[in-house]
Amino acid sequence: MPVNADATVPANEAEVQDGLPINELFYSLQGEGRLAGVPSVFVRTSGCNLRCWFCDSYHTSWEPTHAWMDIDDVLAEVRNHAQANHVVLTGGEPMMHDHSVELLERLDEAGYHTTVETNGTIYREAPIDLASISPKLASSTPTPERDPKGDGAWEERHEDRRIDIEALSRLVETYDFQLKFVVTDSTDMPEIDELVERIDDATGTTVRSTDVLLMPEGATRDRLEETRETVAELAMERGYQFTPRLHVTLWNDAPGT
Repeated sequence: MPVNADATVPANEAEVQDGLPINELFYSLQGEGRLAGVPSVFVRTSGCNLRCWFCDSYHTSWEPTHAWMDIDDVLAEVRNHAQANHVVLTGGEPMMHDHSVELLERLDEAGYHTTVETNGTIYREAPIDLASISPKLASSTPTPERDPKGDGAWEERHEDRRIDIEALSRLVETYDFQLKFVVTDSTDMPEIDELVERIDDATGTTVRSTDVLLMPEGATRDRLEETRETVAELAMERGYQFTPRLHVTLWNDAPGT
């Protein structure tokens, strides 16, 4: 199911009706993280509490579009893809929405393995098999020079919200997790190292080097060509895991992939 371009997420980012604002629902391969290559159904919600300048799902954040779907309809669409028993709930930021918990509960009851892609600023209790946590670094902040809208209106809000140690710690303590960082270049690494240490110190769970995934920034093949080798070398230097962006390599920036 493609983007519905005729609707927008409410300006206050609040959920105003039952169900979920669905930007896309499609079948593909998981492109990132430890499950890269696994056939998966992607349920992409619309709306985000952050505004990364390089966001690869622009129509869930900067210009959000969606169709409202109740949970029964989402589940029916998921079941249409009988080849997959893995569902990825992504966004935007799916944990913004109360009904994401209900969807995860229903998916769990139906026997699906679930991954939730989250920026780590919101904690909710739900049956999540893998929390794919992607804390946003200072390099993600939409300064006026990088803001795709050109006005820098989100710079302060994004910077204030992008790291929540309490939420990150609860996610790490509660769920099987991976910490997945979008890396632009080597200048990101001191912040990543410091943040991993802060999370490790704040939890009763040891964050292993293999729990930390470095992913090259880039939503197109051309951009990945510029960042991929550098990020792979940075991962090797620290013993962190490198994760590809398989879907970009295969399909470039095509929607529904």
